[in-house]
Formats: sequence, C-alpha cells, structure tokens
Amino acid sequence: MKGFGVHTSMWTMAWDKAGSEQAVAAAVAYGFDFIEIALLSPDMVDAAASRRLLDGAGLSAVCSLGLPRAVWPSRNGPDGAVAFLTNALNVAHAMGAEALSGVTYGGIGEISGLPATAQELDHVAVTLERAAKHAAKLGMRFGIEPVNRYETHLINTARQGAEMIERIGAPNLFLHLDTYHMNIEERGMAMGVLEAREHLAYIHLSESDRGTPGAGNVRWDEVYGALAAVGFEGGLAMESFINMPPEIARGLAVWRPVAESRDIVLDRGLPFLRNKAAQYGLI
Repeated sequence: MKGFGVHTSMWTMAWDKAGSEQAVAAAVAYGFDFIEIALLSPDMVDAAASRRLLDGAGLSAVCSLGLPRAVWPSRNGPDGAVAFLTNALNVAHAMGAEALSGVTYGGIGEISGLPATAQELDHVAVTLERAAKHAAKLGMRFGIEPVNRYETHLINTARQGAEMIERIGAPNLFLHLDTYHMNIEERGMAMGVLEAREHLAYIHLSESDRGTPGAGNVRWDEVYGALAAVGFEGGLAMESFINMPPEIARGLAVWRPVAESRDIVLDRGLPFLRNKAAQYGLI
C-alpha cells in the first residue's frame, strides 16, 4: 500500500467484467500506482479474472467495504460479521489484494441514535480480532476506517480507531483515515494524523463535499504537513463519489452530483493532490 491510488468509485461501484476493465484501463492511463476496489458483493466477483487483469496492468490493489445490515456485529453479534469478512478476505486474497479495509466494523449508515455501548464495542472488537487473525494467515493487512457521525455511531475519530487497534493488538491491523470524515470529526486535520501516528497506513484524499480536491475547504497543507511530520509511508488514495448505487448513496447521504463530471475531478483534482504530495516529499 504505497504510492498514489484511486478508489474505483471514480468509474464504477460494480466490480464486474465491464466495470473492472474500465477502471483498470483508466487508472493505468492516469498513472496510478494502485486501485481501491469496492468489494460490496464478494460472491459476485471473478477473483481469478480480476487478478489476471491487475497483474497484466501492473497495478496493486486494496479492497474496501462496509458490512451489510444482516451481519452488523453491534446488533447481531460477531459470528455473521466474521463469516462475511472471512469470505471477503479470501476473495480479496485470490484477487491479489494487499489489504482489506473500510467500515469493517459495521455498516455505512449504521446509526443507533445513541452513543456506542460497551457491548456493541465488545462485539466489534471480537469481530475485528478474529478477522485480523484470518487476514494474517493470508499474509494480508486489515484496516479500520473511522467515518463521520452521520454514517456510524461506532468509530468516528482517529483516536477511537487507534484505541480499538490498541485494544486488539493484532500486528496486521492498521488505521485508515479519510480527509472528508476528518474535516467533520477531528479538532484539526493535523490532530487526526497525529492521533493515528504509528497505526496510520492508508488515507483517503477526499474533498469536503466529496467532489474535486482543491475546490473545497479541506486544509490540504495541514493534511500533507502532518503526514510528512509523522513519516507517513502508506497509500494515498484519491476518492470522489461520482457513481453511487442507491443503497450506498443512502448510507453516505449523497443526494446530488458532487462534481460537474469525472473528467473535471481527475483533470483538476488529481494534479492538485499529486503536486501537494510532491511538495511535502510524500511521493
């Protein structure tokens, strides 16, 4: 998980033959080092074909997901979530992915209306511990992405994510930050990075409106300066939600276009992010 990458939502949220070929070809054309594949339906993925496609393109991959409602561990206990994550990890490994990350502890849009209870967090911890153990057997890393209070009541900040990782103690667990969520939840963009420190191995570079990076109010110099200060050497993944299926749009509360077009996001936002990364010695 090194270099500059992109979330495949830039082109597709369906990792089928057409979607995967479009995303991989475009990622290569734009010179990305890796792609992040939304593994929303692991059983629908042709893992062998995906691996051939990625290998042929010379692209590394990371997979990400949120858990479906039926296996939310906070409500239903860890067993269903562990089974789902075990299968997802097996598929991601067969595809050649280095890691599985995202809202691996619950659902996107999972809100109880109350603070997380000790029992809910216990169930989350057991789930993550068992899934991380399986990931380790596969030689994979396993990530936790804090997301904002409108998408979950469980883990919203870098500090909460780091505390969960320290509670579990699995060496292959890592923290995955996202500047969109940090802009809402952290006391400062740099504070989120500093709270994550040694656990931070991956970051989504996403604008305050999820649109074109550099056109919103994310404090990018603060983000990149903090990453440089902690010696960040992980993956930098551009993320903007252009193609959203209804079930994901609902969880993310994306009701309107976040940019005029995909081309604007890539042709304006990507050079901006790359130049900032180069300025701070991150690429």
